[in-house]
Amino acid sequence: MTEVVLIRHGVTPWNREQRFQGSIDIALAPEGHVEAGLTAARLQAMAAAQPVSALYCSELTRARQTAEPIARALGLPAVVEPGVGERHYGAFEGATPEDLERDWAEPFRRWRAREPDFELPGGGETLRAFYERVLAALERLALRHPGERVVVVTHGGVLDCAYRIASGMGLSEPRRHALLNASLNTLVRESAGWRLLAWADVGHLPAGDSG
Repeated sequence: MTEVVLIRHGVTPWNREQRFQGSIDIALAPEGHVEAGLTAARLQAMAAAQPVSALYCSELTRARQTAEPIARALGLPAVVEPGVGERHYGAFEGATPEDLERDWAEPFRRWRAREPDFELPGGGETLRAFYERVLAALERLALRHPGERVVVVTHGGVLDCAYRIASGMGLSEPRRHALLNASLNTLVRESAGWRLLAWADVGHLPAGDSG
């Protein structure tokens, strides 16, 4: 059994503005750095009971900045894993929902409908292609670390895919699960497949600071 602890990066200015970040390389906000430090302390305490074998992160700055204090706390290098980068949202990147309602009303409606094979304007990834990328990355890590615990610093879209992978929830089903900044979300890979162990754990963050 492999345990994978997925962590969404700390908060960014664009999170607060509800802008689509996608593949745009946005840095953490000051409070995001604080969240990263608190997450590192939480993981260090957890590792005293069950060690962490490896730390992975997305190539994007907001994930790497979140991983930096975790790497120091765990004494591990933060290894970039491209498969856990955020979804490429094409022309939606940099826009707010209000912008999209005005400028891309029909594509925005189809995105909200979660059409698995709809290609976002501007060369964005389809939902299905993104899901399959995330699944392949998780399977690679599980094969690389049998019987171990690994930590992966990633993004909200990746968390959504991981939840669906481990729960059997369909791609088109509306999301009912939280995707919180600096949250701990734990999956295990067993012989029968993936299973959820814990979700949206922000017990290490101040009350009300849940992304």
